Amino acid sequence: MKKSETKKQLNVVLVVILIALILNLIFGSDMSTGQMTEKEKLTQYVTKEGGTEKAFDNEYWDNKKPGIYVDANTGEPLFSSLDKYDSGTGWPSFTKPIDNSKIKEVEDKTLLGQTRTEVRTDESHLGHVFPDGPKESGGLRYCLNSAALKFIPYETLETSGYGEYKKLFPYEEAIFAGGCFWGVETLFEKLEGVITAVSGYTGGNKDNPTYEEVSSGKTGHAEAVLVVFDPKKISYRELVDYFWRLHNPTEVNRQGPDVGTQYRSAIFYINEEQKKTAEESISDFNEKKIFDQPAATQIVQFQKFWTAEEYHQDFSEKNPSYTCHALRPE
Repeated sequence: MKKSETKKQLNVVLVVILIALILNLIFGSDMSTGQMTEKEKLTQYVTKEGGTEKAFDNEYWDNKKPGIYVDANTGEPLFSSLDKYDSGTGWPSFTKPIDNSKIKEVEDKTLLGQTRTEVRTDESHLGHVFPDGPKESGGLRYCLNSAALKFIPYETLETSGYGEYKKLFPYEEAIFAGGCFWGVETLFEKLEGVITAVSGYTGGNKDNPTYEEVSSGKTGHAEAVLVVFDPKKISYRELVDYFWRLHNPTEVNRQGPDVGTQYRSAIFYINEEQKKTAEESISDFNEKKIFDQPAATQIVQFQKFWTAEEYHQDFSEKNPSYTCHALRPE
């Protein structure tokens, strides 16, 4: 190939590269935005352009679950559900951040005739703070955009890398297996003092199992429910005593029509105090002779809880005509 032809080809390549760079400078943001999901576009609009999402039409304004809220862009923990309240505005509202040093307050005069205080982080516009919050909690209202936040549920704090933040919550945990977790979860959530009940899997040897894998009976896991409770309102002993009433603990590896080791009756104790309480409770239950046979419930040390797929959570609420457990008087 002649040098002149090679030079021409190189010039063509350079021109193409130059055109691509110019197009990227002109249309770069639009091109990248086009590849985003609607949720990602909203997050960019809010956090990078200072936008505001619709009131009463956003992800977290009415979220009452326990957990923390982190920066949608960086994952930095910012707010706790313990400080969240219903302000009536239609946006997530908090009385204070987890750590004031993570929040920046900036004077905002973008709204004609008003001077507001913007709340942001190094990477994200979050919302604004106003001096009209609950007086008993400091008098501030951090009014934020859901799109600027990501919610980390209490029960997944450890597996999501935020385990140190569990100490913020004055809660304790209990884990029970009593057959199909849909009904067990529903009945525990009805108790005063229970913060939340979560369907999942435990007791087996497979990390992060799926429902199909557990249903095969080959993982060793049981369908179980993690109960998060306030010990000031309900005791662990009361939970265990209630557990006997919501299933037949004398059945081995089954509950009614559901058969398999995944449907076994079990109490997974977290510490020695829970173990002692469970053993005392099962002894008292057997003495009552409610059934012809004693309870076959296993009392075993808890290892790790794997949250079940989202469609299993609050299943009875989503499917009110379905019932798989009934509460006995005794």
